[in-house]
Amino acid sequence: MTIRVIIVDDQAMVRAGFAALLNAQTDIDVVGDAADGKQALEVSGRTHPDVVLMDVRMPEMDGLEAARRLLDPPIGVVHRPKVLMLTTFDVDDYVYEALRAGASGFLLKDAPPADLIAAVRVVAAGDALLAPSVTRRLIEDFARTRPAPRRDPRLRLNGLTPRETEVLELIARGLSNQQIAERLVVAEQTVKTHIGRILAKLDLRDRAQAVVLAYESGLVTPGQ
Repeated sequence: MTIRVIIVDDQAMVRAGFAALLNAQTDIDVVGDAADGKQALEVSGRTHPDVVLMDVRMPEMDGLEAARRLLDPPIGVVHRPKVLMLTTFDVDDYVYEALRAGASGFLLKDAPPADLIAAVRVVAAGDALLAPSVTRRLIEDFARTRPAPRRDPRLRLNGLTPRETEVLELIARGLSNQQIAERLVVAEQTVKTHIGRILAKLDLRDRAQAVVLAYESGLVTPGQ
């Protein structure tokens, strides 16, 4: 199945470069682009993409607000694309809030082309882009310095079985499904089943939100 993508960035050259790279892949089709968040909402509503590559800093409406609206649409709007934030080291605060909003991860704008292609495929498949060490470091810093003001998130973990709690901890430490399966000596499909149950029980969109909750709840401690 072809992955439908829209590219949102206020620089036309960036949009053109990313589009040329992604359209060269047989399984990816760039169906639109936008120069700001406001345009992104319109283009997404018209084209129904699977993945939105979203820059953070843009005029009119920034990527964070656009991501919020795409991932929490008005009543009656069924389509919710996956959002992959494009960022640099100096926009960490935006990244944290994007993860809270349900973004599936983020990628540095100067990442190698192969990383961009892989990221689109990973996010489209329903996974979260959490493997790079920079992502783990940012999430750890987020959990350390920006505790959630909402009710105690530890209460949300009470419904998990001991094994599901263990799997959540390993997800938060950045392990892949295969690595978790090897650590627990189970089949990879079993790990996928556990993850599906964790997301359902905790009412989470994907692994990115699971990692944030694991740190906020104290299940995993930064630098541990």
